[in-house]
Amino acid sequence: MAKQVAIRCEHLYKRYPLYHGDFQRLKGLLFPWYHPEEFTALWDINLEFKQGEIVGIIGLNGSGKSTLACIITGITFPSEGDIQVVGDVNMLAASAGMQEQLTGMQNIYYKCILMGLDKHEIAEIQEKIIEFADIGKYIDQPLRTYSSGMRSRLGFAISVHMNPDILIIDEALSVGDNSFSDKCINKMDEIRQSGKTILFVSHSVPQMQDFCDKVMWLHQGRILGIEKPENIIMPYCGFAREFNAMTAQEREEFSPTLRDYQEKYL
Repeated sequence: MAKQVAIRCEHLYKRYPLYHGDFQRLKGLLFPWYHPEEFTALWDINLEFKQGEIVGIIGLNGSGKSTLACIITGITFPSEGDIQVVGDVNMLAASAGMQEQLTGMQNIYYKCILMGLDKHEIAEIQEKIIEFADIGKYIDQPLRTYSSGMRSRLGFAISVHMNPDILIIDEALSVGDNSFSDKCINKMDEIRQSGKTILFVSHSVPQMQDFCDKVMWLHQGRILGIEKPENIIMPYCGFAREFNAMTAQEREEFSPTLRDYQEKYL
């Protein structure tokens, strides 16, 4: 039986206005006909991900990874094009959505309520979240006392136990020791086996190599390729080394293709 589509984008663009000073920003607010200079964050995005797939999304800073994730979750909307998302979406980005002044336990309730769970549903998963996060007595301490790793542990534990149809994870596995990372990977595999879709946005190439079904490479808002990890990761690593060594002007004029780097590094 063929897998159903979980996410589909067709000719999707995202543009943001570029205001040069407060006066232009004020004009943009007061006059609907005023159109400032624009920055295009995503160019003609076409993709299709199936239910039960784990898809890695790689790219340098500013390549459009987070913008695409925000569009898929509904945090922002495309400027042009169509997007189809089937099911509930939960995005995990470090400690996103948690409150500094609340304890870990209170943040569990807070995030679950935001996702529409009632008190009975929260009670069913609360102990599982606490056990998975494994932060000991800090669960009753304010979030402001947590290390970055503890925040990510708790955020990951909450998100994966809400049972979303689509889970977007932004750099969530860089959360501490190897044993916890292994536990995260095992949980993600469990989610996939249940027919859910996972998008893994990360700079951690080895993790993508280990468990992603396919990897999408974004560069300057454009998709350079969506293929099996072994066909993307080595070319991307070679590209990243070269790109980081370039001057600003060289980067501006550079237009890489996936085929160029596959021929060079595979």
